[in-house]
Amino acid sequence: MSKRQFSHWGLWLCICCALWLSGTAHAQSAPSCEPRITGSFVAKAQTEGPPPIRENLDWQPVTLRHHWRDLWPDYDGAAWYRIDWELPCADQPVALMLKSIVMAGEVFANESLLWQDAHLSEPLSRSWNKPRYWLLPQATLQPGRNQIWIRVHGRAGDSAGMGAVKIGDPQRLHEQFEQAEWSNRTVLVISVTVSLVLSVLFGFAWLQNRSHEVFGWYALNALLWALLMGSALSTSSWPFPSSAAVERATALIFMAFALSFCLFVWRFAGLRLPRTEWALWSLSALVAAGIIFTPQPWLPIVKLSVLPYLPLVAGICLWFPWHAWKTRRLDHAVFAACVPIFLILGLHDFLHLHGFFSQSHILMPYSIPVTMLALALVLGRQLTLNMQRIEQFNVELTDSITRACEDLSSTLEREHSLAMRHNLLQERMQISHDLHDSLGGSLVRSIAYVEQSRTPLPNTQVLSMLKLMRDDLRQMIDNGASANLQVPETPAQWIAPLRHRFSMLFEELDLKASWNLPAHWQQCPSAIQCLTLTRVLEEALTNVIKHSRASQVSIALELHQSQELKLVIADNGLGFDVHTTQINSMGVGMRSMLARMERVHGSLLIQSKPGHTMLQATMSLDSRSQTSLNTEKSTRYADSHAHID
Repeated sequence: MSKRQFSHWGLWLCICCALWLSGTAHAQSAPSCEPRITGSFVAKAQTEGPPPIRENLDWQPVTLRHHWRDLWPDYDGAAWYRIDWELPCADQPVALMLKSIVMAGEVFANESLLWQDAHLSEPLSRSWNKPRYWLLPQATLQPGRNQIWIRVHGRAGDSAGMGAVKIGDPQRLHEQFEQAEWSNRTVLVISVTVSLVLSVLFGFAWLQNRSHEVFGWYALNALLWALLMGSALSTSSWPFPSSAAVERATALIFMAFALSFCLFVWRFAGLRLPRTEWALWSLSALVAAGIIFTPQPWLPIVKLSVLPYLPLVAGICLWFPWHAWKTRRLDHAVFAACVPIFLILGLHDFLHLHGFFSQSHILMPYSIPVTMLALALVLGRQLTLNMQRIEQFNVELTDSITRACEDLSSTLEREHSLAMRHNLLQERMQISHDLHDSLGGSLVRSIAYVEQSRTPLPNTQVLSMLKLMRDDLRQMIDNGASANLQVPETPAQWIAPLRHRFSMLFEELDLKASWNLPAHWQQCPSAIQCLTLTRVLEEALTNVIKHSRASQVSIALELHQSQELKLVIADNGLGFDVHTTQINSMGVGMRSMLARMERVHGSLLIQSKPGHTMLQATMSLDSRSQTSLNTEKSTRYADSHAHID
């Protein structure tokens, strides 16, 4: 480059520098219209009235954010915060933004009331987590020096005081206000909503299966967190009567939240610590009683008993990652990744609320939805796995039931086949007994009549005996085939056919018979009972004719008040050895009588000696017994006919 060209570029550079310096000087010399705060002060105040003359108060310079406990440790009441500021340019729009008022307040622009809380006396409004924004009316402003007066109503126990105050461009402050509204309010609303939804879902899941305690403790923990966040969102003390009552309730909720968090983590880890849990429950009961019943002047001291729950929660958060590393489970690993974040942000917010970080924001509400959603996914995964196991168990159970039903069906078919065979055998035995008792008895009577006759019997008489046997056979068939036999109206009608048959034979054998019957049934027996008595009486009288060689026989039917029916047959024949007969097996007739009586749940008593033999058949006339007999008869009849069909 030549010397001439170098000189040319240097000239242009000098011109540019001169223009930049002149513009900077002009900008610095131009007057700024940005409002500027020149000072902030605090002084004790009356609870009512407009801003006083400032020289009448004992002002103390402060830096906002400020808590008046630094100046007046035990002061409950009201205090004026005065913010002096300058307005360089007239007719300039100016906005005011307050980060918070602890607890309630009223705002004056110069001496004009701009805004006030709904409750300036107990129960106080709660503006400690509510940012405020106003566009200052031009009528209240004046060029030059201006003042913002803020009267704060609060209590020393609530860290009464003022948050940050900003005065300036409306658009810029409105953006900051929206950001503060998001950080202080909207995020809390999201956290409360997520917590309540998860609490309801897992609460219902726990109600459906009480054995899954982890779902119940998680639902309770989420609900208590929602209540804590709700207390931060609330701008009034409702439903509590005072700020002190709100303070007690908040302490109780925090204690319950810490307790439920510990129990949830232990259940989630699969642990039960009876002694530790009992000690924790006992401590919580004592602390709760102290918070509820301690007089108000001593309440700040009692509230310190809640502080041990902070290191308890912190210890649980530090312990669980170590436990997750031991178990190597996926759900434990996910929760272990969440709890350090919860612990760090909780420590930050605790220090922020106690004034250690004046320029930061509460961060816990940002982490809670993410943490709870992660836990919800983990618990939801457990619930899904449980449902899958249940579905698999249901499938296996269905298959097992199907196989069992098939096995049972085949078994029932075999049992039914055996039962049908048994019924056939029973019917055959019944037929044989009926043939023996009815037709056999008629044959015995006829044979005895023929043997005792001294002359050949005429054909008409033989034909009459054959017709009588035919009638006995028909009666046996009718009685065996009918499921609903008719019961005679009186005992005489019941015994009349049988008495007629044996009377002729008794006359031929010169056998005297006495018949003792009641006139009426005191309680009518069933049809099967009547048939049983008929067969027993036939067999007994046949035995008397065949074996006893008796000259007298008595038949008595007795009805007792104890609902028992007794049939007694006695004769004066040769008798027999009952014991020896039973040992050497009874004859067909004796077995038939015994089987018939057992079938109707009756009893048969036989006593015999030379010159006296007595047979007594006893059965119950109870209605339940008769119903059972009819049911058995109908079932046996239906089964046998179904098999025959």
